[in-house]
Amino acid sequence: MFYDLFKKLCDDRNISVSKACIEMGLSRSIAAKWKNTKTNPSAEVLPKIAKYFNVSVDYLLGAEEKVKTPALTAKDERDISKKLEEALSQLESSQEGLMFQGEPLDDATKELIAISLRNSLEMGKKLAKQKFTPKKYKGEQ
Repeated sequence: MFYDLFKKLCDDRNISVSKACIEMGLSRSIAAKWKNTKTNPSAEVLPKIAKYFNVSVDYLLGAEEKVKTPALTAKDERDISKKLEEALSQLESSQEGLMFQGEPLDDATKELIAISLRNSLEMGKKLAKQKFTPKKYKGEQ
Protein backbone atom coordinates (compact mmCIF):
# COMPACT_ATOMS: atom_id res chain seq x y z
CA MET A 1 0.00 0.00 0.00
CA PHE A 2 1.39 3.40 -1.01
CA TYR A 3 0.58 5.15 2.26
CA ASP A 4 2.71 2.70 4.26
CA LEU A 5 5.72 3.41 2.05
CA PHE A 6 5.06 7.16 2.24
CA LYS A 7 4.86 6.99 6.03
CA LYS A 8 8.11 4.98 6.18
CA LEU A 9 9.90 7.55 4.00
CA CYS A 10 8.64 10.32 6.30
CA ASP A 11 9.77 8.40 9.38
CA ASP A 12 13.21 7.87 7.83
CA ARG A 13 13.53 11.65 7.53
CA ASN A 14 12.07 12.26 11.00
CA ILE A 15 9.26 14.34 9.56
CA SER A 16 5.50 14.10 9.95
CA VAL A 17 3.33 13.04 7.03
CA SER A 18 1.44 16.35 7.05
CA LYS A 19 4.65 18.42 7.13
CA ALA A 20 6.07 16.44 4.18
CA CYS A 21 2.87 17.10 2.22
CA ILE A 22 3.02 20.81 2.98
CA GLU A 23 6.70 21.03 1.98
CA MET A 24 5.87 19.38 -1.35
CA GLY A 25 3.00 21.79 -1.96
CA LEU A 26 0.30 19.15 -1.42
CA SER A 27 -2.70 19.33 0.85
CA ARG A 28 -2.40 17.61 4.21
CA SER A 29 -5.61 15.70 3.54
CA ILE A 30 -4.13 13.92 0.50
CA ALA A 31 -2.19 11.52 2.74
CA ALA A 32 -5.39 10.62 4.59
CA LYS A 33 -6.99 9.87 1.23
CA TRP A 34 -4.12 7.50 0.34
CA LYS A 35 -4.45 5.82 3.73
CA ASN A 36 -8.24 5.47 3.79
CA THR A 37 -8.91 4.59 0.16
CA LYS A 38 -5.68 2.63 -0.37
CA THR A 39 -5.03 4.51 -3.61
CA ASN A 40 -1.83 5.73 -5.21
CA PRO A 41 -1.08 9.39 -5.92
CA SER A 42 -1.81 10.83 -9.34
CA ALA A 43 0.78 10.83 -12.10
CA GLU A 44 1.36 14.56 -11.51
CA VAL A 45 2.10 14.10 -7.80
CA LEU A 46 4.40 11.06 -7.99
CA PRO A 47 7.41 12.95 -9.44
CA LYS A 48 7.15 15.58 -6.67
CA ILE A 49 7.20 12.87 -4.02
CA ALA A 50 10.07 11.03 -5.71
CA LYS A 51 12.17 14.20 -5.90
CA TYR A 52 11.37 15.16 -2.32
CA PHE A 53 12.48 11.78 -0.95
CA ASN A 54 15.29 11.29 -3.50
CA VAL A 55 13.84 8.02 -4.82
CA SER A 56 12.51 6.91 -8.19
CA VAL A 57 8.84 6.86 -9.18
CA ASP A 58 9.23 3.13 -9.81
CA TYR A 59 10.32 2.70 -6.20
CA LEU A 60 7.23 4.57 -4.99
CA LEU A 61 5.04 2.26 -7.05
CA GLY A 62 6.83 -0.82 -5.70
CA ALA A 63 8.46 -1.75 -9.02
CA GLU A 64 12.08 -1.45 -7.88
CA GLU A 65 14.24 -1.59 -4.80
CA LYS A 66 15.32 1.67 -3.25
CA VAL A 67 18.53 2.91 -4.81
CA LYS A 68 20.00 5.77 -2.88
CA THR A 69 21.33 8.45 -5.17
CA PRO A 70 23.71 11.05 -3.80
CA ALA A 71 22.13 14.28 -2.65
CA LEU A 72 23.10 17.50 -4.36
CA THR A 73 24.98 20.07 -2.32
CA ALA A 74 24.34 23.81 -2.42
CA LYS A 75 27.41 24.14 -4.66
CA ASP A 76 25.97 21.51 -7.02
CA GLU A 77 22.69 23.44 -7.17
CA ARG A 78 24.54 26.69 -7.96
CA ASP A 79 26.57 24.94 -10.69
CA ILE A 80 23.41 23.49 -12.22
CA SER A 81 21.67 26.88 -12.15
CA LYS A 82 24.67 28.52 -13.81
CA LYS A 83 24.84 25.85 -16.54
CA LEU A 84 21.08 26.12 -17.07
CA GLU A 85 21.26 29.90 -17.50
CA GLU A 86 24.17 29.54 -19.93
CA ALA A 87 22.38 26.90 -22.00
CA LEU A 88 19.13 28.87 -22.17
CA SER A 89 20.91 32.10 -23.10
CA GLN A 90 22.80 30.27 -25.86
CA LEU A 91 19.54 28.85 -27.20
CA GLU A 92 17.83 32.22 -27.17
CA SER A 93 20.77 34.12 -28.65
CA SER A 94 21.28 31.79 -31.61
CA GLN A 95 20.27 33.18 -35.01
CA GLU A 96 16.92 31.44 -35.15
CA GLY A 97 16.21 31.44 -31.43
CA LEU A 98 13.85 28.93 -29.92
CA MET A 99 11.45 27.94 -32.70
CA PHE A 100 9.13 25.02 -33.29
CA GLN A 101 8.07 24.38 -36.88
CA GLY A 102 9.00 27.95 -37.80
CA GLU A 103 6.96 29.53 -34.99
CA PRO A 104 8.53 31.15 -31.91
CA LEU A 105 7.96 29.22 -28.70
CA ASP A 106 5.54 30.61 -26.16
CA ASP A 107 6.60 31.27 -22.56
CA ALA A 108 4.96 28.10 -21.22
CA THR A 109 6.90 25.91 -23.66
CA LYS A 110 10.15 27.72 -22.83
CA GLU A 111 9.48 27.04 -19.15
CA LEU A 112 8.92 23.33 -19.87
CA ILE A 113 12.22 23.21 -21.77
CA ALA A 114 13.97 24.87 -18.82
CA ILE A 115 12.45 22.37 -16.37
CA SER A 116 13.43 19.44 -18.57
CA LEU A 117 16.96 20.76 -18.95
CA ARG A 118 17.28 21.31 -15.18
CA ASN A 119 16.10 17.75 -14.49
CA SER A 120 18.63 16.42 -16.99
CA LEU A 121 21.45 18.42 -15.41
CA GLU A 122 20.46 17.27 -11.92
CA MET A 123 20.29 13.62 -12.99
CA GLY A 124 23.64 13.90 -14.75
CA LYS A 125 25.25 15.40 -11.63
CA LYS A 126 23.75 12.69 -9.38
CA LEU A 127 24.87 9.89 -11.68
CA ALA A 128 28.37 11.35 -11.87
CA LYS A 129 28.53 11.60 -8.08
CA GLN A 130 27.30 8.04 -7.75
CA LYS A 131 29.79 6.73 -10.28
CA PHE A 132 32.86 8.65 -9.19
CA THR A 133 32.48 8.79 -5.40
CA PRO A 134 34.99 6.40 -3.79
CA LYS A 135 33.39 3.44 -2.02
CA LYS A 136 34.77 4.45 1.36
CA TYR A 137 32.67 7.66 1.21
CA LYS A 138 29.43 6.17 -0.16
CA GLY A 139 28.16 5.01 3.24
CA GLU A 140 28.26 8.56 4.59
CA GLN A 141 25.74 10.00 2.12
